[in-house]
Parts: sequence; structure tokens; C-alpha cells
Amino acid sequence: MVWRSVAATNLPAVRFSSSSSTAARAFASPCSHLFSSSSSRLSPTTSSLLHFHNHMQSSPRSAHFHSSPVAQKEPSSPSPAPELAPQSKSSQKAENKSSDGERPVLMIPGPIEFSESVLSALGEPSPSHVSPGFIETFGGAIAQLRHVVLAAPSAQPFVIAGSGTTGWDMAAANLLEPGDKAIVVNTGVFGDWLGECLETYGAEVTHLRAEIGDVTPLEELESALRSNKIKMVTLTHVDTSTGVLTNIKAYAALIRRISPDTLIFIDGVCATAGEETRMADWDLDVVLTASQKAVGAPPGLTIMVASERAMKSYAERKARVAAYYVSWGKWLPVMKAYEARTPLYFATPPVNLVKALRVGLDEILAVDENPQKAMEDRFRAHKNAANAVRKAVKALGLTVLPVRAELESNTITAIRFPSGVTGPQLLPKIKANGAEVAGGLHPKIRAEYFRIGHMGVSATEVGRGHLERTIAAVEGALRECGYTSFKSGDGVSTLQDALRLIPHD
Repeated sequence: MVWRSVAATNLPAVRFSSSSSTAARAFASPCSHLFSSSSSRLSPTTSSLLHFHNHMQSSPRSAHFHSSPVAQKEPSSPSPAPELAPQSKSSQKAENKSSDGERPVLMIPGPIEFSESVLSALGEPSPSHVSPGFIETFGGAIAQLRHVVLAAPSAQPFVIAGSGTTGWDMAAANLLEPGDKAIVVNTGVFGDWLGECLETYGAEVTHLRAEIGDVTPLEELESALRSNKIKMVTLTHVDTSTGVLTNIKAYAALIRRISPDTLIFIDGVCATAGEETRMADWDLDVVLTASQKAVGAPPGLTIMVASERAMKSYAERKARVAAYYVSWGKWLPVMKAYEARTPLYFATPPVNLVKALRVGLDEILAVDENPQKAMEDRFRAHKNAANAVRKAVKALGLTVLPVRAELESNTITAIRFPSGVTGPQLLPKIKANGAEVAGGLHPKIRAEYFRIGHMGVSATEVGRGHLERTIAAVEGALRECGYTSFKSGDGVSTLQDALRLIPHD
């Protein structure tokens, strides 16, 4: 690994004009002397993004921003959505552009921005799911997933059409039987919903709920483990609703010490391939994720890796699996067959999504010949990006939702609105200034915060400028809302200072 100064990368510098009410962004470029003088007559925002576009076009890593639909887990009893008038095609196109005519960079907690190669694979003609080429693609992707979660060779990956929520059903249906006791270590909304899922399959669920922005004390989990025979403990690695990071290593060690046979289920949907995950070393039983977040492929794939212990528990269950589509009885033979490079049919796999996933996994693991080193590089890149974003946010006088620094995740930052600024005011302005972020999700504080996702190429290829564009958009939007508790340019300059040293191949 070679480390070099940010000044030597394709990372664009950002200047702010204090006279601009929209905190105009001008991305300086090594090729700035080639720009037409006519660009100086453009509006500040248009001119700045023209400089940014030209700079990134000259970069080996193009800053081509890609669109994908927002996909999030839904609650079992969602709040009614407001009635909206049908949109014309022209209004839909306008909604997906910022004020300068460019598509906003997508910085929500998934789906994320994807690489050009991943999107190219998605757009290719669909192959037969039993063609030799696809068999190799799918079989290779299944095998690669062990490397991504640093699992033992005996661990069994699953890749099926579905969302992260589908993985809840798969784990609960195959590993729990009616009357089994389960503990949900709950750090937000996704713990609530996961508990509902486990109860659907007959589990007796105990929630160990943390205060918003915090985690459940280890002592509380230890007490719960000693009081009953527990079949499964679930841990949300990063709760998408709060941005709280759980120390999986510490909780897993406690569980193994107190209750060695208890299954440890990790909901890594907003963490896996971004946060450090060592399935074998930490003795985890199930790691679940989905394609659209840090794994770096479009939405539509449930991804799960199960330990040898989990597969043995499944094989020894007494009750019939109370599900059809997610039954391991259906999918285990298919996964084993494809990994052995032999097709087997149960349900048609989403072939283009699998192809895109394979490309994304290739990109993740191509960083180093040693898969462990490749993943450690990826963990480090996400940590660097998150650190820079949080420093930038705090330079703007804003605070984050997690109550302690060690609980701040490396894939998403949850940020409280400043006094006098609301989501309906701020979020559309951020989008108009060039970045799309997400509103609050936790029902108790939904109106109090917003969320920035920083995963995949946005974190690992900082030369694309996604982080700068997002912080610049937040700063411009805050000023337009009348919040001025910072100097113009503070956010982006702080972010760039934090990225002064970045990993580079």
C-alpha cells in the first residue's frame, strides 16, 4: 500500500465565494487554464460545476454520476404516505436534476453510486441462467463472498433475489423454531422490525433497547444470556436509522463466553464491505447484507453467509421450515451446484444483477492479491471517508446522532438539523445544490435529523469528488436556509484537510 498526499490525487480543490448566497462551488483543476473565459459569465453554481465536470472528465476516474431508485426497508405498519398528483415525464426529469442541470450525486444510505463497470454489466443483454458464462459468473460470486466477510472455507454463501429484509425471513425461517428464545440487541428501527420478523416465525423475542444514539451495555446482554437458554442473538452492525455502529467483536466474544451454542446473527445490510467484518475470527454464524449498499451493486439481491454451526443447526431442526421461497432446502442445493460450476434450477436468478454483483466483487477484491488485505484496505478507505465527512459536518457547527465517537459508523452519518432549520426546508435545497441525502427514519426523532451515506466508490475513490460535492451542497443549502454559523468554505476545506493522506494503489 502506497500512501500519498491528497494534493497528488485527482481530488478537486473547492473554493467558496463569500459574496454568494448559495455558497457557490468552484472546483479548481490542473487544467483550469484551458477553460474558456466565457465560463466566468455563468452563474456561480453553474460555473463551479462546469469546472468540476471538466476536471473530472480529464481524470482517469470519471466523475460520471449514476441514477438508481431509492430502496429502503419498510416498517410493518408504515405511516400513510401523502397523496401526490401524477408527475409528467418532464417534471420527473426536472426532479432528478439539481439547479445547474446536473443529476445530484446520490449520497443516501443505499442505493449508492455505482462504478461504471457495474452499471455496464447491469445493462448488458441478459444471458441464460444455465449458460456456461453465467454459471462461471454466479459460481465465482458465491465463492468471493466468503472473502468479503472473511469467512471460513466451510461457510455457506447464499445469493437470492430480494432485499435485506428478505434475509431476515431466510435466517428466521431456517434457524428458529416455534418457542425458541431470541435476543435482539436493538439500536434503532431495524432492530424493532427484525424482532417482528423473528416473532412471525414463532420465536419468543426479548429486545435489549438502547437509548437513541447509543448501544446496549454488554452487562445487560450478559444478564439476559444467563437468565435463559437463548437460541439466537441478533446484532445490527450499523443501524441505518441512527448511524450507530455496534462493536460486533466485543458482543460476539461475550456471547461465546456465556452461551457458546447461541447463534450470532449479524444484520450487516448497512455495514458489510464497509465496516470491519471478520466472520471466522469473531465466530459469527450469519452475516446478512444486500447488494445496494457497501457491496456496490444495484438493489435486488439478498446476500447471506452462514457458518458451519448455523448449517448444522438448520440440519438438526425438528420443525418444518415455515417458508417456501427462502427455505435453505430449496436454495442450498442451488448454491452448491453453481459454486461447483453446475446449473441447478429452483427459481430464475436475476442474471443481470448477479453479473453486476460479480463485477462489484471483482473490484473490491482486485485491490490486493490477498483477500484479507483487500478487505482491510476497503475498511480503511471507508473509515477515512467517514472521518472526513464528520469533521466537515462538525466544522459547520452541526452535531451527529451517535452519543460517542466510537459509535459513529463508517458508512453513514446521521446529522441533527441546526436550530431553526427543518427537513422540508433543507433537504430539497441540498438536492438543488448537487447532492441527494436522506431524511430521518427513526419515528421518535424523524423530523430532527438527516443522513448522509458514504459507501462504495464514493468512499474508496475520493477523486470522483462525491464527498466534496455533498458537503458543498449541504453548506450551500444551510446558507439558503439562513443558517450561517460557519465561514464560507469551512465544510469542504475541513473535509479535504482530513483527506490529506489517502490510500492509493
